Amino acid sequence: MAAQILDGKSLAAATRARLKHEVDALVQRGVRPGLAVVIAGEDPASRVYVRNKTLAAEEIGVRSQLFEYKKDVSEAEILQRVAALNANREVHGILVQLPLPKHIDAARVLEAIAPAKDVDGFHAANLGALLAGRPGVVPCTPLGCMRLIEHAGVRIAGSHAVVAGRSNIVGKPVAHLLLQKDATVTICHSKSRDLAAILRSADILVAAVGRAKLVTAPMVKPGACVIDVGINRLPDGKLAGDVDYEAVKEVAGWITPVPGGVGPMTIAMLLENCLRAASREKPAS
Repeated sequence: MAAQILDGKSLAAATRARLKHEVDALVQRGVRPGLAVVIAGEDPASRVYVRNKTLAAEEIGVRSQLFEYKKDVSEAEILQRVAALNANREVHGILVQLPLPKHIDAARVLEAIAPAKDVDGFHAANLGALLAGRPGVVPCTPLGCMRLIEHAGVRIAGSHAVVAGRSNIVGKPVAHLLLQKDATVTICHSKSRDLAAILRSADILVAAVGRAKLVTAPMVKPGACVIDVGINRLPDGKLAGDVDYEAVKEVAGWITPVPGGVGPMTIAMLLENCLRAASREKPAS
């Protein structure tokens, strides 16, 4: 039996509809949520992502501001912009689109964002809060993965979850979120021995390695929940995830498509993080 498709587009649309009501309630309190996006360089994919984020923000009534810089912008100028946005009470969320030009220290820029306004959840204070199980801003893509799993009704507690990938953006955060829900978690990566056997042991498999169609059908336990975070451009220009979707969907119990799975949920969680920050703002007297 073919897997149940976890439709990120429809879940994200429902999430945005809920968030729009929350925006309306905040506006009535005298708080208009504001999102600021900083982008530098000419990376085409980054510009598409930024356009999608700002359009989604405006759709639900979040005020969005876009600050664009050429690839030769100085690090000091980016840091100056971040400092100004930190001080701006009308800005509740700050997003610096990655990658930044190579001459800019991305880690330094991300650490300059006020943790409460770090809607991507990349600041060390927010990652540390996640590790400690304390309140903080949760990275958007891992949070979106969890919402998809939970919405599908997949049992997490007691399940063996395998996360393929160990980045600070997806792999490590999603592993901690799964641990918080009482899964037994294994993280694997390019140096792991017998990767196929590890993947096949998963009741829940999160693929976040950035290699097109790395996960094949023989690597997946029948009935497993497969969350594909990867988005890779093939030689013919088409997009593919880290999972061989057509083959794996005949084995898995649940699976996310690429595109249309995790991607839309990432943007929805970004907006949710922005609203959470805005909800802490005291209305102007």
